[in-house]
Amino acid sequence: METALTRLVGVRHPVVQTGMGWVAGPRLVSAAANAGALGILASATMTPARLRDAVQEVRSRTDAPFGVNLRADATDARERVRIVVEEGVRVASFALAPSRELIAELKDAGVVVIPSVGARRHAEKVAAWGADAVVVQGGEGGGHTGEVATTVLLPQVVDAVDIPVVAAGGFHDGRGLVAALAFGAAGVAMGTRFLLTSDSTVPDAVKARYLAATVKDVTVTRAVDGLPHRMLRTEFVSALEASGRARALLRAVRHAAAFRRLSGLTWRGMVRDGLALRHGKDLAWSQVLLAANTPMLLRSAMVDGRTDLGVMAAGQVAGVIDDLPSCADLVERIMREADEVRGRLGDA
Repeated sequence: METALTRLVGVRHPVVQTGMGWVAGPRLVSAAANAGALGILASATMTPARLRDAVQEVRSRTDAPFGVNLRADATDARERVRIVVEEGVRVASFALAPSRELIAELKDAGVVVIPSVGARRHAEKVAAWGADAVVVQGGEGGGHTGEVATTVLLPQVVDAVDIPVVAAGGFHDGRGLVAALAFGAAGVAMGTRFLLTSDSTVPDAVKARYLAATVKDVTVTRAVDGLPHRMLRTEFVSALEASGRARALLRAVRHAAAFRRLSGLTWRGMVRDGLALRHGKDLAWSQVLLAANTPMLLRSAMVDGRTDLGVMAAGQVAGVIDDLPSCADLVERIMREADEVRGRLGDA
């Protein structure tokens, strides 16, 4: 299936595997790429040296195009951009809008720039700055999310910009792909659906927790870092919500220290990242500190398998997913379903 997205990035199918921290590593990314989707490597939880190694590992596993997800507000963003350019990565995606200068630097090097946005005005801004495409995530999506449903947000963005739009939030099958195309999107991006594959390195116990979840078990909470965060409702999340400010801050300091050791950041660098996070947002300093919870609490579940001590970011589609196919089988099924749906519509 050829769309503006497949032509732009050179993949066979208009499907994107999103860059999920601790989840989207070389094995999952290369499996998604080999299946014909655009695999995105998550770099925010990696040191720059580990990022370079991970890019080279993906390339050793696949000849297909893939991307790297970057934090535009990270203190070492330019170092990571340099790695992306030097290693010849096809796509740079961003969870937050990159600056005009960063977009220009990447485009001058031949890298396709695809920021993720959660509002029409953000899409208009990055399009004006030269972004090649945009991923628009509705409120159904996992992780940090907004309040507007994909079915409302997506057509707004499609009408507002003249670059390819990729739909995210609520997609897991071929029917969703056809629906997104009908809205004017050039493809779909999926996180939870790729997390729940046999190629994902997430521990089996954690995958089982996702598969057992119903739609009502997926909630939005501010208990982790003060921002709306969609995840599975667990006993641990409920305990976080019930804990007092003093306990929350003490936990945040402990997790910040642990993440500093893993990421290679200095305390000064972490403070600068916190300032960048606070910029333009009505966040208290306590919320900035609590943001250090996110990577470590996610790691506890996604790497260590501790569903009792970690959080599990999840789109609402977690409640309707009940299997663990390989990436190859998943993408093939999505495209087959999409063809069948389009065929039925054509016969109607």
